[in-house]
Amino acid sequence: MLREVVLDTETTGLNPNKGDRIIEIGAVELIDHVPTGKFFHTYVNPERKIPQESTRIHKITDDFIADKPLFQDIAGSLLKFLSDSSLIIHNAEFDLKFLKNELELNNMIWHDRPVVDTLILSKEKYPGSSVSLDSLCKKFNIDVTERKEKGHGALTDSLLLADVYLELLGGKQPHLILDTDDFLNDGSKKETVSFDEKKLDRPSPLNSRLSASDIKTHQKFIEKIGCDKTWKKFFKY
Repeated sequence: MLREVVLDTETTGLNPNKGDRIIEIGAVELIDHVPTGKFFHTYVNPERKIPQESTRIHKITDDFIADKPLFQDIAGSLLKFLSDSSLIIHNAEFDLKFLKNELELNNMIWHDRPVVDTLILSKEKYPGSSVSLDSLCKKFNIDVTERKEKGHGALTDSLLLADVYLELLGGKQPHLILDTDDFLNDGSKKETVSFDEKKLDRPSPLNSRLSASDIKTHQKFIEKIGCDKTWKKFFKY
């Protein structure tokens, strides 16, 4: 069993060496390249003001973040969720330097884990093309409506990146999704496996190779065995 964690952060700025801090962390679990529905998500009080230019990107304000936990309060839960799993990050150098800085400020140690940088992976696969998260979502027809409406968010971007990562690997296989009802901070969720029916239709349907006699014979057969409506909708002649 391969466990991976897709990770993203939002910060007050670009450089932890100049006092910038993490204000949001989102992480999504994959097992054998399939999203399980389990995740880690929290906002973090950075103990400093958030510059307006950063707020314009992620929509997180000083008032909103004021009553959120400090990094030291969520560090244990975060590290437990990450465990020793491989991390999937878009521009990994950025997020990792912030995580390492936060741990160092709290006298905690970062243990190295395998890291897949989807920025590097996508540059290798699509040289010369834009490989921002937005551009990759557009390339793979991944819906970014929430990101456009609400701004960048660590959990939102982790969920989008999970889809992008699976597409970079060659597409979701075997087209199964884990249907979930709601989000919990501890990552526990009700999980049921279901077909992603949107994936079942070909972009350009093949011409039928069945004769009228073949179709009539098949229809008589499915009536005889009592095939219900759930399966009948997949019979396209």
